[in-house]
Amino acid sequence: MVGSVQVLDEPQQGQGGAKPIRHLAVIMDGNGRWAAQRGLPRVAGHRAGVEAVRRLVKAAIERAIGHVTIYSFSTENWTRPQDEIFELMRLLKLFIRSDLASLNRQNVRIRVIGGRDGLSPDLCAIIAEAESCTANNTGLTLIVAFNYGARQEMLRATQRLAAEVAAGRLTPESITLEHVSGALDTHGMPDPDLIIRTSGEQRISNFLLWQCAYSEFVFTPVLWPDFDDVALDVALNAFYARTRRFGGL
Repeated sequence: MVGSVQVLDEPQQGQGGAKPIRHLAVIMDGNGRWAAQRGLPRVAGHRAGVEAVRRLVKAAIERAIGHVTIYSFSTENWTRPQDEIFELMRLLKLFIRSDLASLNRQNVRIRVIGGRDGLSPDLCAIIAEAESCTANNTGLTLIVAFNYGARQEMLRATQRLAAEVAAGRLTPESITLEHVSGALDTHGMPDPDLIIRTSGEQRISNFLLWQCAYSEFVFTPVLWPDFDDVALDVALNAFYARTRRFGGL
């Protein structure tokens, strides 16, 4: 249990044999409950959640984590009320517009994974600008999973490979694990070492299903807007206390 892990001043890398984290992924959950506990509308929770993203980025840079993926909007989130969807779109645009210059100065590269079909032209343009503006940065890679679903990602990868077979560039028998990984939205990125889900829920929710085959998981009761450096270090200490065998002995 996360609550039983001792909080240390700095994460204790390698205590249980785990190597330093190259890729941290976070399922940001609990914005609505955070707002409800305070008698506020759900959008207030989403706004507070953006501040938690800023804290996470800063903390990841300080801890030399190479990649951070945040699950910001899933393909299933389109079923939410329209006013909430509108606010989530607005917050993403605002985050990119207001933070892009700062992230660029910090040598952060931005990548956005997920389907682009159906997104508004202005949002697609903002995403493209953020990716192109930071494409040559070599520090933290911030991956925003937006309009993302792992099953949909795997379907797109299958279609890409099927097109390669139809064009005669591949045969079904020649397709390897590397071909599949290369056809995913996350091509070129390391698989996540650690996936954190906030708010106490313990499920994956259609997130990085292929990539999480050997990820470690930490489920914390902390609601996402309250997630801070202390909560992050608790999760990191839990990770470093484990021994990762990847199916071996």
